[in-house]
This record gives sequence, C-alpha cells and structure tokens, in this order.
Amino acid sequence: MANLFDYLTWRGDLKFAQSPLNPVDNIILCQLSYLPLDGIVPGPGEKEGISVSLAASIFAEKLRNDTSDFKSLVMFRDDPALVSALGSSNRFGNCQLLGYVNHIDTDREVQFSAVCVYTGDGSCFMVYRGTDSSFVGWKEDFNMCFKEVIPAQIEAADYLEKMSSMINGPLRLGGHSKGGNLAVYAASNCHKKIKNRITEIYSNDAPGFCKEFIAGEGFSAIRDRIRSFIPQSSVVGMLLEHDCDYTVIKSSQIGLLQHDLYSWEVTHNDMVHADEITLSSRFVDKTLREWIGSLDNEHREQFIGALYSILIASEVESIPDLEKTWFKAAGLMIKSLGNIDEPTRNLIRKALTELLNAARRNIDTLFKPEKE
Repeated sequence: MANLFDYLTWRGDLKFAQSPLNPVDNIILCQLSYLPLDGIVPGPGEKEGISVSLAASIFAEKLRNDTSDFKSLVMFRDDPALVSALGSSNRFGNCQLLGYVNHIDTDREVQFSAVCVYTGDGSCFMVYRGTDSSFVGWKEDFNMCFKEVIPAQIEAADYLEKMSSMINGPLRLGGHSKGGNLAVYAASNCHKKIKNRITEIYSNDAPGFCKEFIAGEGFSAIRDRIRSFIPQSSVVGMLLEHDCDYTVIKSSQIGLLQHDLYSWEVTHNDMVHADEITLSSRFVDKTLREWIGSLDNEHREQFIGALYSILIASEVESIPDLEKTWFKAAGLMIKSLGNIDEPTRNLIRKALTELLNAARRNIDTLFKPEKE
C-alpha cells in the first residue's frame, strides 16, 4: 500500500519537464497548500517567488524554534516530513512558490487560503486550501447547504483573476475538500481568456454545488477539464451536485479517515483505482441528500446557525483547541443547550428527527448494491 512518500522515493529524481505532472503530483501539491506558509512564501502583490527547497528550510527552522506556537498551526502529523522530502527532491525542490494568501474572517464566516506553484514545465498549478481546523472554516462549509455562493468562492475567483495576470503560460487549478470546490468555482466564473489557459482542474474529495450552478454556462464551459477523485468511502466528495465523472481511489484508512490524502494509495504515476464506492458511502450520500432536501433553505440556515452557536459557547476557536480542553468545552456546550429558546430547541429536535428518519428509509442501501 504505497503512499505519497513512496512516490517521492520512486519519482522524486525526475523533474516535471522529464515526467509530466500526474494525479499523484496533484495531491502532493494540494497537501502542500495546508502548510502555514505565512511569512515564508511571498504574497499576491510580490512578483518574486521562493523555491520549495528554501521554503522547506525556513519551515524546518520555524519548527525547531517553535516561534509563536508555530507547531500548533501544522494541521497534519506527516506535514513536516512531507515538506522535508519535497525540499530535497529534484522534482519539487526547485519549484517556485508565490502568491500565498491566508485569510480568516470570523464575522464574515470566511476561511480562504491559496498558493501558486511554478512546476518548471512552463505551467503553474494554482492550489486552493481545503477547510482548516478553525470552526469558522467548518461553518463556511456548512453554509454551502443553503447558500448559492459563499465568501471563499468569491475570493477564489478574485484570486484567479489577479494571479493569472501575473503568470504566463498554461494554468492548472486544484484543491482538496473545500479547496477542490473553490478551484471548480473559480474556473467556472473567470474571464474567457483565463478559461482558455486552464488545462486541468483537480477536485479531490470535494463537495459539489447547487443545481443552479451546475446548470450554468460557466460550469458547462469547463466541465470536461475537471478531474475528480474520491476515496471508496467518500462522504465529503459525495455532497451536493457534481454532474461530472469521478475516479474512485483506494485508501489505507476506513470511513471518514479516507478523506486524508496521506491515506490514498498510489503507483509510480497514478493513484490506485477502485471499481466503485462502498455501500456505506452510498448510504450516507442518499441519507444526507434526502435529509437536506427535506429542509428548506431557511430551516437549513437556522439549524446550522443553532449548532454553530452551541459550538461557539465552548469558548474555543479551533478543533485542536477543542481537543485540548474538551472536558471544559463539553460542559459549556451542554450548559448552552439549556439556554437556547424553545423554538430553536424544537428546530434542532425536528431536524435531527428528519435525519434519523432518512437514515431509516435508506438502511437497505447498506446491504444491496444500487441497481443500474
């Protein structure tokens, strides 16, 4: 069961000009976008970039010094090892990073981050970060259930317009989780001249869109350039509407843990394909679709807002913080449940009852394949 690190051992000596970018390179660059590159990679207003090799050295130095709790900003356990491996490889070491942006606005409920990577083959890969560990990032994801457009999507389109004017040659866009959604949205909503420069759009286990967006001309114009990948037990990548083919990937993990790119199995120049998604993934997909469909936009917004307010009552701002102070946070959240008004309590109770009913109606999906 080979993973990203095995791939770097096999192919790390070959530059992109020698061996073209492939789906494994795509998920490596998407994972790179999760790194806290603030103060390391130049922002959108600067023309010069920084090599992955030099960025890796600075990153390692920050980890050693642990300035301003830098270690707490690293989301994935294997990220430091990945940065080190990329920095020392011929394939990625000389790639240039530029245009890094990391923007979190609690009031507007937006979490947006992106970076551009010159891969040395005359093209640039524009990578959008997926949801980080902040609660506002997850809240923005939930907002997709009742909003046609979220702030991060607007910022993603603006970012593409701005950076494309500074970058020459073909463009690739991509991202993991919400990042894949942002890549597709930006490509769909950019100027025609920019669309013509986009060769591929990588969507890795990313949520979809509302039906109105899928039916639009912008999406239709780039649909055939979308390369969508989901693991066998995908949940996130099955949400909302997609209207494009996807490739099912094998993962070394189970259930929701398959969302982790480090678990995706790879070959020398591709990911290991599976025949179809699991029955459990199909069950969750059908259940959530039916549940969301049973609530109008107003009730979806009210339900998500109520749950978010309970979470905020824990007085922590991120998932790592919640893990550190879970006992105190749990007590505060339970206390806040008693403080919410009766209509809101009834709304939560009704929505959760609908979810259980939808699960009950689709339980047979776990035991038999869907008919063609």
